[in-house]
Amino acid sequence: MDIKTQSYPRTAKGIITDTYFETVVADPYRWLEDDTSAATKNWVQEENKVTQDYLHQIPFRDKIRQKLEKLWNYEKFSAPFKEGKYTYFYKNDGLQNQPVLYRQLENGEPEVFLDPNTFSADGTTSLGGISFSKDGSLAAYQISEGGSDWRKVIVLKTSDKNSIGETLADVKFSGLAWKGNEGFYYSSYEKPKEGSQLAGLTQYHQLFYHKLNTSQSTDQLIFGGETTKRRYIGAYLTEDERFLVISAAEGTTGNELYFQDLTKPNSGIKTIVGNFDSHQEIIENVDGKLFVFTNLNAPNYKLVTVDVADPKPENWQDLIPETENVLDVATGGGKIFAEYLKDATSMILQYDNAGKLEHQILLPAVGTAGGFGTKKEERETYYTFTSYVYPPTIFKYNIASGKSELYKKSGVAFASEKYESKQVFYPSKDGTKIPMLITHKKDTVFNGKNPTLLYAYGGFGVSLTPAFSTSNIILLEQGGVYAVPNLRGGGEYGENWHLAGTKLNKQNVFDDFIAAAEYLIQNNYTSKDYLAVSGGSNGGLLVGAMLTQRPDLFAVALPAVGVLDMLRYHKFTAGAGWAYDYGTAEDSEEMFDYLYKYSPYHALKSADYPATMVTTADHDDRVVPAHSFKFAARLQEFQQGNAPVLIRVETKAGHGAGRSTAQIIGQEADKWAFMFKNMNLGWKE
Repeated sequence: MDIKTQSYPRTAKGIITDTYFETVVADPYRWLEDDTSAATKNWVQEENKVTQDYLHQIPFRDKIRQKLEKLWNYEKFSAPFKEGKYTYFYKNDGLQNQPVLYRQLENGEPEVFLDPNTFSADGTTSLGGISFSKDGSLAAYQISEGGSDWRKVIVLKTSDKNSIGETLADVKFSGLAWKGNEGFYYSSYEKPKEGSQLAGLTQYHQLFYHKLNTSQSTDQLIFGGETTKRRYIGAYLTEDERFLVISAAEGTTGNELYFQDLTKPNSGIKTIVGNFDSHQEIIENVDGKLFVFTNLNAPNYKLVTVDVADPKPENWQDLIPETENVLDVATGGGKIFAEYLKDATSMILQYDNAGKLEHQILLPAVGTAGGFGTKKEERETYYTFTSYVYPPTIFKYNIASGKSELYKKSGVAFASEKYESKQVFYPSKDGTKIPMLITHKKDTVFNGKNPTLLYAYGGFGVSLTPAFSTSNIILLEQGGVYAVPNLRGGGEYGENWHLAGTKLNKQNVFDDFIAAAEYLIQNNYTSKDYLAVSGGSNGGLLVGAMLTQRPDLFAVALPAVGVLDMLRYHKFTAGAGWAYDYGTAEDSEEMFDYLYKYSPYHALKSADYPATMVTTADHDDRVVPAHSFKFAARLQEFQQGNAPVLIRVETKAGHGAGRSTAQIIGQEADKWAFMFKNMNLGWKE
């Protein structure tokens, strides 16, 4: 079906303008920012109808969905973890909408501890995290309704699974840190007025202490509020529960670090780092010596120790120094696990608390290993290993011997031996070498006609490491290629790599992605007619920039929950916290000019654009759907070619976390159907 034979919903245009440094900027679709208005809701319904009508006429769409349901229908397990006398683990029987939390005694039979599938009839209410008291007798868990970042917190006794106390409401971007069995610390914002949850700003975080069996209205403010305004505040206790550790930040990079000695009555909160120039966290306390993980004067991170009596940075002593590979750390069994990224893949070393190397953990292949943390008294831990061709597999690790053994293999129907994933390095526009992992069947013939999905992120210091995707089997079995470059702006090579893709360097990220597409075409993996680009959130911005800067380079664009209006992103919910990466239009005329030039919503003009399916969700209160609404409306207005421009709006869903299995399969089926249709390809069963 040619979408041009149908009309898009008529999208009204307003005459709203803003003036930045004497430049007048039109914003004709600003009315779509009001997610509560009848006009916006009607527009969404009409757009969804056009999209579903189009997708319904793709003959193999239902077959792809059925194939995905078959692929998804196997038991999935998380790595086990111990709390009190029980071992807990998550399990999904196959097509359950949400994974179920089980527990068992040693040599006992597993029993259901918490089943999120009972939270709502349609599976759209999910478990947003759980925290146990140190002795395991109490648990506090968060629930998310419809994918919202706003959570409720429920406390229960683990002995009988009965809830106690009242349910806490309006908790957002928060951990739950128990103080003995008396209560716990949590963080939240003042909730926007009713009816403006999506658009309303969430400016200042506050840290509270909730004492069990008391009203939330009486919870004690510990940090934040009017006296210390910070956008992000988190708290946790050292494992011995001696110290409360508080992290406070204005943006997504760098944090202040504070602590309080809970063993000393009336001990105040003390400052360790009082600025946002670096990132740091306390990972351990051993007899009054703090172990601090930091990138202060070490962009690839290091681990230092310091006496709690005077923990200022000038007294820090290197325990695990910075290397050429980016470091992350975990603790367990009285040991330190140094998790290095070597060209975006895992290398794991085990140290004792004196910094002596004990073991390098032998991994089964090149890929991603994670989950080494456990309690100090444990003698074994579990980790998960995965890659683009290695389904997630759980290993049990003996901390003393340094030996791993297979614990649980994935049950997904995928013949790993028939596929390969290889890393290449290609030059970006300025000559910088960018790594990219390319995955495909071993016997693939590269004739320029292989359907290829190019996926990336490139921001906020986030590292894209190899991870298996059940959905990608659809592409790989069709002789397709899946390519993931590690763009600047990410964290794969430390803070310098991150900074090279921020603010006035953001174009580097787009250039890296464009160069990846050109590499794939030049080396005959694919060609323009068989290339799709995909990304979500900050990656949605990336795809939006590809559409406006190089629409000639690919056939299909799939921007998901994207940040697409760069002049106003900071005016919604927690968007102002992203300014460290992006800058804002009010910072300076230079910053405004830079943002205005690449902002996807503003950079659109009349042109022949690739087939595009924008995806977002009605409960996304992180990157509000207004970004996608406005961008899709303007792209439809300016599309001069015959390729479809659609927007798919998921209902009862948010930024991504907690989506039901049915929602995931539905969206993935639509993605592949849209992609293959617009490459003029069929789909072979």
